[in-house]
Amino acid sequence: MDITPQRSDGEQVVASLDALSAVPRLGGPLGRVIGWVDTFFVLLANLALVGIAATMLLQISGRLFLPFTLSWTEELSRYLFIYMVALAAGVAIRRHRHVNVELFHHRLGLRTRAAYQALICLLVGGFALMVLPAAWQFAQNGAWQTSPTLRVPMLYIFFSTVLLFVLVLFYSAVGLVEGLAAAWRPPVDGAREEASWK
Repeated sequence: MDITPQRSDGEQVVASLDALSAVPRLGGPLGRVIGWVDTFFVLLANLALVGIAATMLLQISGRLFLPFTLSWTEELSRYLFIYMVALAAGVAIRRHRHVNVELFHHRLGLRTRAAYQALICLLVGGFALMVLPAAWQFAQNGAWQTSPTLRVPMLYIFFSTVLLFVLVLFYSAVGLVEGLAAAWRPPVDGAREEASWK
């Protein structure tokens, strides 16, 4: 007897598009701390987005209403965009919003989805770990350069690559732990639990 709740076609489509979100996240104090970290980086990324919008409005207003153009606005918006991407990359991994191909995720049982998430996070985290030393060397190259108009040391701009790969590594480690914990979770009594965790 199938006791899984029946879903409408729309709910099935949404569930199939976000199949990996069925993997349970870490709970307890550690889960709360990771949630706060998520909120912090999302807030910073949103502030960078607001900064881009404000800079672009200032640039357009300057071209329309001022007798001169503000040359630094384009450069600042570019740097804010780079940092916005770097700050949001890890949270995108945590929320499964990064680019992936979902051809078969909805066909997997929840334990298999958890193992698949652990494998993907292991591969992505391994890549970030390999690239991180090169990103640090790249950032150090900026110590002897300054940006053309803002005169900011390029070390701060190039450091965005280090930040990006550190966050990707951190969130990949979190996803790996969550995937392994869910895949090795002991079975719980109850027919619904057994039906959902194949």
